[in-house]
Formats: sequence, C-alpha cells, structure tokens
Amino acid sequence: MMSSRVIFATIVVLLALLTMSEGMSLGVEKHCRCIQTESKPIGRHIEKVELIPANSHCEETEIIATLKKTKQEVCLDPEAPWVKRVINRIMLTKRR
Repeated sequence: MMSSRVIFATIVVLLALLTMSEGMSLGVEKHCRCIQTESKPIGRHIEKVELIPANSHCEETEIIATLKKTKQEVCLDPEAPWVKRVINRIMLTKRR
C-alpha cells in the first residue's frame, strides 16, 4: 500500500507539470510580442518579415522584421507608409 507521502508527492509533481504545460501552451505566445514599434524606414536592413494577424492573445496585427546583420527582431509600425508598401509587395509576391 502506498504511503500518504508518496501520494502527496505524486499529486504535487502532477500539479507542477500541469502548470508548466499550461504556461507553455505549445509555444504559442499568450500576449502581444510587440511593445514598441519602429516607424522610421529601415527597409534595406531587413532580411525577413513575419506578419502575425490579430488573434485571441493580441488584438493588434504585429509585423516583426529580422535584421540582416544582427538577426535582431524589430517590431514595425503597421501604420507607417513604408511598412504598408513592404507588406503590399509581400502580398503581391505571394499571389504569383
């Protein structure tokens, strides 16, 4: 027969695992990634652009650019005219 300590320890471990797995949520962010956005033109420094549509975790569409030299991720202002042009070019390229 199992002792009460073993049962208690098992319950604690299971609760800890459930808490961790809930926090990880299969790698999905549970909040907006972009706190600040860049509005000045940096187009020539961009290697790739990731467009994250608004979802249940973030009400805003997020545009995240990875810079060529540093590989740093920069959030772009979706209302900046140059960012809108970049997104339009990406959308046109994907349609072809």
